[in-house]
Amino acid sequence: MSANNPQAVLWDLDGTVVDSEPYWLLSEQRLVEEFGGTWSEADGFALIGAGLTNAAERLQKFGVDMPVDAIVQRMVDEVDVMNAQQIPWRPGALELIRSIHDAGIPQVIVTMSYRTTAQFVADEVGLFAGVICGEDVTHSKPHPEPYQMGAALVGASPRDCVAMEDSIPGNESAVAAGAVTIALPLHVPIPESENYTIWHTMVGRDVSHIREVFAKARA
Repeated sequence: MSANNPQAVLWDLDGTVVDSEPYWLLSEQRLVEEFGGTWSEADGFALIGAGLTNAAERLQKFGVDMPVDAIVQRMVDEVDVMNAQQIPWRPGALELIRSIHDAGIPQVIVTMSYRTTAQFVADEVGLFAGVICGEDVTHSKPHPEPYQMGAALVGASPRDCVAMEDSIPGNESAVAAGAVTIALPLHVPIPESENYTIWHTMVGRDVSHIREVFAKARA
C-alpha cells in the first residue's frame, strides 16, 4: 500500500450511496398512522444511522403494537419494493464508486439495513467486494464493530481504509474503528470535527480526492 492509497473504501448505504431515507420515513409513518399515531419528518430523521431494531423499539413507543422483528421485516419489505421501483442514487456516488473500482481499490457496503436491501443495491452497482449488513453484527453503529467487520472482509485494517458516511452514529462508528472518515451530510447536519472530513457533495469527486483525504489523515 502506498502512503496515499487506502486498502479499501467502506460505504454506508442509506443516505450515502442512495438517498433512501425518505423511503424509510414513509414506511415508519405508515406504520405509526395505522395504529392511530403521528410520525413527523423530525421523528424519522432522528433515527438516521440507527439500527433497525432500535428504530422498531422507537416505533413501539409511538404506539405500533407489533413485535420488533415484525416491525423491522415490514419496513424492510416496503423499502425493498420502493427501491425495486426506483433506486434513488445520491448524486456523484456511482461515478465515485466506479473511479475507486477502476483504481483497483476494493469497496464494501457497511450498513445497518438488512441483507435484502443492501444486496439489491450492491448487485445493481456490481462493483462491491462484499456487504456487511444489520444481520451480521452484534453491535449496531455507533459501535465500531460494523466497520471493523467491513475492513476484515477484504483483509484490511480499518486504519488503512476510508469510510463514507452520512449520519452522526455512522461517523462515530467509523471513527471509533480507526478508519479515515469522510462525512457526507444529507438530511441531518454533521458538525465540523477534526475526526473526519466533510464533503457536501460527491459530484465531481474521483479516487484522487479519496487518496488526498487519506494521505492528509495519515501524514
